[in-house]
Amino acid sequence: MTEVSANTIIAIVGATGTGKSDLSLAVARSIRDAGGHAEIVNADAMQLYRGMNIGTAKLSEPERGGVPHHLLDVLDVREEAAVAQYQGQARAAIDDILARGAVPILVGGSGLYVSSVLFDFDFPGHDDAVRARLEAELTELGPGVLYRRLKELAPAAAARIDEKNPRRIVRALEVLEVTGDTAALGTLPEEPVYWRPTVIFGLASERAELVERLDRRVEKMWADGLVAEADALRSHGLEEGITARRAIGYAQALAQLNGTKTEAEAIEETQALTRRYARRQVGWFKRYTDLVWLSAGDPANVQTIMQKLAG
Repeated sequence: MTEVSANTIIAIVGATGTGKSDLSLAVARSIRDAGGHAEIVNADAMQLYRGMNIGTAKLSEPERGGVPHHLLDVLDVREEAAVAQYQGQARAAIDDILARGAVPILVGGSGLYVSSVLFDFDFPGHDDAVRARLEAELTELGPGVLYRRLKELAPAAAARIDEKNPRRIVRALEVLEVTGDTAALGTLPEEPVYWRPTVIFGLASERAELVERLDRRVEKMWADGLVAEADALRSHGLEEGITARRAIGYAQALAQLNGTKTEAEAIEETQALTRRYARRQVGWFKRYTDLVWLSAGDPANVQTIMQKLAG
């Protein structure tokens, strides 16, 4: 098969809607056809959740084509997704794959999750009591008040965080209170050091083309039954979940179910938030200095990746 140096991780990253899952499957099949074995490790934070399928574009079991996938459907919607916990689980899965002589392919667009696995990446302090108090304040006061507080206390940290992302705001305030410093929060080290030998490929698309694709994708999610999926997940505690209930698409579907948004309003807001999220993803991955950019949808991408690995 195409030679991959010992302990090498293949990472396929990029904005939502650029075809990362399809490309990762094609690469895994190419490695298999050449006599090797590859397994995929999920690095999409929302695909960790059981039952959140339509809104995360999660591949079904038949769509995975017999390629083993790790860290899909490992959390209940009531549980909080924590990147520090994910880091340990993903690295354990990768070590197991490597120990069996297979090739791990890390796939996803959650920048902090990807970075936590690929690079030497430590996380600032945590305090359950401080977190609980801040979560209560978030519920009572809303994210705007907490974001303004963060902006006053640590403007540089606030500038790196989307003011519409309450989890990141709470986490930043927690780190600030526990450690007195937010410098390391959600950022790459100044000189990233790989945890294991890694080759990173990023899928890129022209902005106008990507926006059109994302807008149609959101419409298809509604047509495919996202609202019904969110409704079914309410019985599993979706509305009580700290992370899951705020996921793009699911938050809007819940608002539609609760009568605070019309279907058109829910779709429009989901499209706008998805476009904004895609911009942030692109900005994050542009900081990877040795990433190999590929054009989304290019049939030659698999060959390019295999040639890079052989080189």
